[in-house]
Amino acid sequence: MTSVENTTTDPTGPADPTGPGGYAAARLRLLQEESRSGPSRRSALAALTDDWLGALFAAAVRETGVRGAALVAVGGYGRGELSPRSDLDLLLLHDGKAGPRALSALADRLWYPVWDLGVALDHSVRTPAEARKTASEDLKVHLGLLDARPVAGDAGLLAALRTSVLADWRNQAAKRLPQLHALCRERAERAGELRFLLEPDLKEARGGLRDATALRAVAASWLADAPREGLAEARRRLLDTRDALHLVTGRATDRLSLQEQDQVAARLGLLDADALLREVYEAARVVSYAGDVTWREVGRVLRARAARPRLRGLLGARGQAAAERAPLAEGVVESEGEAVLALAARPDRDPVLPLRFGAAAAQAGVPVSLHAVRRLAAQAKPLPVPWPAEAREQLVTLLGAGEPTVVVWEAMEAEGLITRLLPDWERVRCRPQRNPVHTWTVDRHLVETAVRASALTRRVSRPDLLLMAALLHDIGKGWPGDHAVAGETIARDVAQRMGFDARDVTVLGVLVRHHLLLIDTATRRDLDDPATVRSVAEAVGSPGTLEILHALTEADALATGPAAWSAWRGSLVADLVARVASVLRGAAPPASEAEIPSTEQERLAVEALRTGEPVLALHARQEEDVVGVELVVAVPDQPGVLPAVAGVLALHRLTVRAADLRSLELPDRLGEVLVLRWRVAAEYGALPEGARLRTDLMRALDGSLDVPAKLADREAAYPRRRGVVPPPPRVTVVPDVSSLATVLEVRAPDAVGLLHRIGRALESARVRVRSAHVSTLGANAVDSLYVVDPDGKPLTAPAATALAATLEAALR
Repeated sequence: MTSVENTTTDPTGPADPTGPGGYAAARLRLLQEESRSGPSRRSALAALTDDWLGALFAAAVRETGVRGAALVAVGGYGRGELSPRSDLDLLLLHDGKAGPRALSALADRLWYPVWDLGVALDHSVRTPAEARKTASEDLKVHLGLLDARPVAGDAGLLAALRTSVLADWRNQAAKRLPQLHALCRERAERAGELRFLLEPDLKEARGGLRDATALRAVAASWLADAPREGLAEARRRLLDTRDALHLVTGRATDRLSLQEQDQVAARLGLLDADALLREVYEAARVVSYAGDVTWREVGRVLRARAARPRLRGLLGARGQAAAERAPLAEGVVESEGEAVLALAARPDRDPVLPLRFGAAAAQAGVPVSLHAVRRLAAQAKPLPVPWPAEAREQLVTLLGAGEPTVVVWEAMEAEGLITRLLPDWERVRCRPQRNPVHTWTVDRHLVETAVRASALTRRVSRPDLLLMAALLHDIGKGWPGDHAVAGETIARDVAQRMGFDARDVTVLGVLVRHHLLLIDTATRRDLDDPATVRSVAEAVGSPGTLEILHALTEADALATGPAAWSAWRGSLVADLVARVASVLRGAAPPASEAEIPSTEQERLAVEALRTGEPVLALHARQEEDVVGVELVVAVPDQPGVLPAVAGVLALHRLTVRAADLRSLELPDRLGEVLVLRWRVAAEYGALPEGARLRTDLMRALDGSLDVPAKLADREAAYPRRRGVVPPPPRVTVVPDVSSLATVLEVRAPDAVGLLHRIGRALESARVRVRSAHVSTLGANAVDSLYVVDPDGKPLTAPAATALAATLEAALR
């Protein structure tokens, strides 16, 4: 009988492989080999352990006389992935013919030598039937048996068990996979997201080794498979890091603590701890993304299976049902809960399609199809420089979609689309932030800032600049030196490539350069010192820039972490902004009135007065990459013109990108003419004919076309999509802008029929629209309305305030 007393634990002792000393010495030599690391060392360590345990098993069988038994490696050991301090997961499988005492003696001769070496051991003794029954009751046992591998003994016992266990796994996939998914979610909730933690758990956190193992189990079910590209390399990187961590600490730990990161980095041949974390985060990102795609596919397949019997009953044995495809944007449809490319989409001919695809998916609140994103990455042509206007608008729309932006952005980033659009993104991707106040890596922080900024777009006159500044404000962290200084240069360059005009490029540069100015000044300087306020005013330069910077400051702080923003900090910043605004307002030039009408507008106005009917002119915009025109409408002044025109455009699925409305008094002619200039694009397909637009406009004006009812029918047919909960509309009175009219500013989601609803509300309030200036910035509409009372005079202050409240209520 072999006993502990008859063995030696001297690591330089006898070479007998059956003794702990021989195994320990060989194991130590293997771990000290500089040339052996990574998968090679893990598999060699597993093979060495197999040899040792196999010899122990053979000796134990000779001594106990037990037959019909096998020693089985499960879990990580079963996969042949032994890290230096990994525990051993072992199953002693037997046919049930040996007595309990003999089996106990056999197990003792196996387990005690392992314990004597101080190696953690997870062990069990079962028959194949018992193992199968335990697996059916315990998900973790079932998962371990999926990786079962024979070490010694009767291999036939395990072969039969593996066959039945795999069959059970596949047959019970509809029950087991949801359980596994729930287990992964619970673990992620407990351990956090590996790629955002400064001291991550390489095994338990989301995107870690357990998630990678779960993806193997999903693949074994034959129900779905994870995206393979990069997954094996990501898993290898995490295992290599854990190996180095074990060697540095001498402990079986999976937590990459701060104090060990430099040593682990050095052992892996990396520059420093930041380089280590970035590699770990990259690997975790790949695993997390693969998990998102895989679990979404599992859900789709399970839903399809559940619906199949019902569909058979509805369609008959030979019937087929095509997946419903709902349009989201030009070239983009929703199918089975995902954004996919339309059948007619041509990525090779439509360079804006990747951005339009992402924007449409985020606005609809649906994930993007893996196949679609990969097709875009493979086939889409680079955007021209500068970008066309639609590309900028679609990027702003994507950034302004709120929380759904994150999932869509990460899917596009995983397939290389983001770095293709923004090459500077590569330097901040997965870059760690050592400041514990920060919740996210640099890249995720930038996206989260855009998400926070999307809820603040009602506070600024240029939501597009706010969202772009949110995306770029920390882009300089990929470069040495002051990240704000480096970021200003990058932001200006990016803005120029995107086609922003010179003034907007300057504003974005100022926003990025000074994105910390307000919070730093408000919390660290004396605001009663005139020099403080004056210096901020000089740096900001204009009230409009200050307005955006205020919102950016809040969004940045909220996206940093819970410790970065509070009501107190917010009040300090607001106080500073109010003081700076006063200084800037005194030097600000007066706002200009509407520009002088063109010769064509006067000609159309004359024609409208002569005929008494609407007159239209359409001009194709050849510089755009989408079907779009400039539409000029002249209508004899009468009630309801604005809601009528806006409603007709909405009914014809025309998206208003910009609009201008003015009232013209022509010399020597009776009456006034309203001239409306619109820049529109078709939501889908081609533009409608001008004659049809004119006919419907005449019907809307004479009351024979019920525009509100038609719009309501359309809304009922296409209900508001899930996912995006935009901030509520906001209507404010803008003081000291015009001496001729009261100016209302409307900020609201760019919804179908928005201008029609605005026009109706103003008509009901018995005010006239002297001029209107409408802009669609991404997913937001920013409309300035110059209104007067029935006598043509500006509204009184109380009347203006009441009208703003009424209009805001009508838009909710």
